[in-house]
Amino acid sequence: MSDMILIQPTREQRRAFAQWAVAQVPKVRTVGTNVFAVPAALFVEAPESVLVGSIVDGHRYVAPDEDAQGPGAEPLPEFTPLEDAPTDEDESDPSDSGAEVPDESGPFTCDVCGREFTKARGRDTHRRQVHGTQGE
Repeated sequence: MSDMILIQPTREQRRAFAQWAVAQVPKVRTVGTNVFAVPAALFVEAPESVLVGSIVDGHRYVAPDEDAQGPGAEPLPEFTPLEDAPTDEDESDPSDSGAEVPDESGPFTCDVCGREFTKARGRDTHRRQVHGTQGE
């Protein structure tokens, strides 16, 4: 079996890389939502424009002109792996918003059944689920 090189193109180059990949014979396989398995012999034929910035076998692809800058050059930015799944700001956790959380000190009593809760949120959830009311 031939050696395969895993390539995760940058978000900006993903479409161009996919177009190059499906034009190959045989076609380059996908192994994840944003990861391609390229035969080692075919990797050398990949256009550099679609490789720059990509993650190649777990490492950021460095263009020859970046590499030629030598030891006195400014260091590359810290490597951060790309996410497989696209991110959407609408799906962010509201608890990370940095909004101040009001100081809650219990107990919080359900006005319907008298059950006590350590947090107002627990009491309110209880009211909705058990009693079908919204509360105060």
